[in-house]
Amino acid sequence: MRIALFEPEIAGNVGAILRLGACLGAAVDLIEPMGFVWDDRRVRRAAMDYIDHVTITRHAGFDAFRATAGSARLVLFTTKSSQSAYDFSFRADDILLFGKESAGVPPAVADACDARIRIPLRPQVRSLNLAMSAALALGEALRQTGTLPDLTA
Repeated sequence: MRIALFEPEIAGNVGAILRLGACLGAAVDLIEPMGFVWDDRRVRRAAMDYIDHVTITRHAGFDAFRATAGSARLVLFTTKSSQSAYDFSFRADDILLFGKESAGVPPAVADACDARIRIPLRPQVRSLNLAMSAALALGEALRQTGTLPDLTA
């Protein structure tokens, strides 16, 4: 299971998602350009020392990222979908894609995805924070596929 972030804009969100990936065993793909200068200090502040326990791959753009996906299914989380993440059947090799905080993904990227799903929210609110969305999505995907970390290890 991988998490992919399309043009993320906030270093703290990326750091939190790197920590999430480290804790739950998911690699993280960063699709550039990013909305901040990549430097260890800014990202490490949120990721703490967990950054050393996650596989991070940076891609020059969406096409470069897509070329590395192989046969993995690209699952886009978007507020523009009516299919709930809790009614979706995840696979262990899925790539969970999240758009930039301010605008999501452009139509061409959405069209290149194999599935579009959303996290159900109350109608009075727009969206969750990017890192919270990634945590809910990854937790459900790992639960469904039986690939959560082993508590007895």
